Amino acid sequence: MQQLERNSSVTHVEIVREYDKNLGYFITKRIIDIIGALCGILIMSPVLIVVGIWVKLDSKGPAFFAQNRVGKDGMQFKMYKFRSMCMDAEGLLDKLRKDNEMSGPMFKIKEDPRITKIGRFIRKTSIDELPQLFNILKGEMSIVGPRPSLPKEVAQFTAFQKQRLIAKPGLTCYWQVRGRNNIGFDEWMEMDVEYIEERNTFIDIKLIFKTVGVLFGDEGAR
Repeated sequence: MQQLERNSSVTHVEIVREYDKNLGYFITKRIIDIIGALCGILIMSPVLIVVGIWVKLDSKGPAFFAQNRVGKDGMQFKMYKFRSMCMDAEGLLDKLRKDNEMSGPMFKIKEDPRITKIGRFIRKTSIDELPQLFNILKGEMSIVGPRPSLPKEVAQFTAFQKQRLIAKPGLTCYWQVRGRNNIGFDEWMEMDVEYIEERNTFIDIKLIFKTVGVLFGDEGAR
């Protein structure tokens, strides 16, 4: 397969024509997504219930958090998470922006004061991401794919970085298993494009198993 174009003159439409032709792969991927999401919800349902109650008791606000994210081909959708921050988190962002430790348009700091007590635990273990199993069932996300970005982040992407929108966003990806927040923004984007170049059923299954292996106690998770 020809490598995705690094030249900024290439258009997203041209790349989509090249990379959305493998119907068998996408059918298999969707079957894996549905079975995986259903099994995950069934197996993790006690955790979902306990964590939901714990979040409610830990701080003021709802247990779940829905946020606009950018999916495949730039389509926006509501991504679900367990709430891990205080209710006025967005209002405090401008005051903290000077402490940003992430390159590019992303914002992350190691000791984010907006994160609640339980929020630190569920982020460390990635439990806060479990509600996205419902996004997968709805077809808005896949188990494997680039992590969905905020609209304001995508607005600052280069033409090369926007190529990651070719793939349906996912729960896990190369970035998730190779260090997460220890990886700079540009390298992260390179990994997402690398996944799109290489993606096949074997790689997806391999990434799912690797994700399970690094889920708990991952030093890169925040």
